[in-house]
Amino acid sequence: MEQQIMSGAEPFSFEGGGTGVLVSHGFTGTTQSVRPLGEALAAEGFTVVGPRLKGHGTNMQDHARSTALDWIHSIEESLIWLEQRTSKVFFAGLSMGGMFSLYLAATRPGRISGIIPINACVFLDNPDLARLVFDPNAPATVPGVGSDIKAEGVEELVYPEVPIPAVKDFMTLMRVTDDLLPTVSAPALILQSTEDHVVPPDNGPHILEKLGSANKQLLWLENSYHVATLDNDKDLIAEQTINFINEHNQ
Repeated sequence: MEQQIMSGAEPFSFEGGGTGVLVSHGFTGTTQSVRPLGEALAAEGFTVVGPRLKGHGTNMQDHARSTALDWIHSIEESLIWLEQRTSKVFFAGLSMGGMFSLYLAATRPGRISGIIPINACVFLDNPDLARLVFDPNAPATVPGVGSDIKAEGVEELVYPEVPIPAVKDFMTLMRVTDDLLPTVSAPALILQSTEDHVVPPDNGPHILEKLGSANKQLLWLENSYHVATLDNDKDLIAEQTINFINEHNQ
């Protein structure tokens, strides 16, 4: 049974009009990182939901026990919630949340009308981390990568460490999603920070090139690091996301 949820890590939802937007946080992160985006979308009249992925926003033990299937189930529950209230669903996500937007667009193609992956990851280029995944002598955790934010005085609510058992599932999901990219047909707005100390910025062009969507574009975020949804470009992200949804909501 999961422990008490951290203050600020609670799931959120806003009931609005007939267009739904699923907004997902990333690996080891919480809804706090995407709540401003969710609130901006709700202010435009969209119906919005931001799930707390299982194992996140509680404690490290919960996270170590959670699996990719658990995280997918958390997303799927929110998708169903939106489908019961809206006629179209868009998906915006940060980091692993962005990866999930790609994954769901590939595996549930008729249910996602458009995706907005923000600093999404389908590769890490991190041999040191990869080496630990199947190492029987690997530590239980490694130092975390949270609060990669350029803006002064802004902190991300995130676990201080990364549990290696969960990294195994995360790595698998990344490789699976990368292989699925050519099958995605939904319109896509790819948002990528030019400087990111967690996910290599080359993910943006890589996703753009491999994505099967006929309608796809890459927008560079030039004044934010990895957690761009809390950083200097957060208003730009909200504005571009709203414009994208309105453009594809005809």
